[in-house]
Amino acid sequence: MADFDAIYEEQELAEPEDLEEGHVQMVPDPIVIRGAGNMTVFGLSNRFNVQFPAGLVSRVAPEEFKATILRINAVLKKTLPVNVKWLFCGCVCCCCTLGCSLWPVICLSKRTQHTMNKLLEWENSHLYHKLGLHWRLSKQHCDSNSMMEYVLLIEFIPKTPIYRPD
Repeated sequence: MADFDAIYEEQELAEPEDLEEGHVQMVPDPIVIRGAGNMTVFGLSNRFNVQFPAGLVSRVAPEEFKATILRINAVLKKTLPVNVKWLFCGCVCCCCTLGCSLWPVICLSKRTQHTMNKLLEWENSHLYHKLGLHWRLSKQHCDSNSMMEYVLLIEFIPKTPIYRPD
């Protein structure tokens, strides 16, 4: 029988630092969205597939996901044809310029990546961080060969424990 009249020493509540060290949160693997276009310039495909991934069910609305992908595809549709034209001109003149004619293509490719990152940053701050998601452009190895390609990664942000002294 328990001793109801006994006085026990109260244990101290753990500090927030102790909570972070003592608990391990399991975060799902990021969702990878590969390029689905028929043209790739320096690893960046000319479009991404708007098909809703199963890993995002109950986390984000399919309409919001599709709207984000359509905005990304609009940026790619606007910038990649210019990159291809400069790549063609750079390859034609490559022997005469000792490769310097490829610099405009490299700079345009970096600008396209920067534009994509700014778009994803805006999307994250206005919607996806509130839903516990983080989108980013990442370079990964292709499945079929040793080449690199840019993919969209949708990472899950772990929820931090809330310290409430009771």
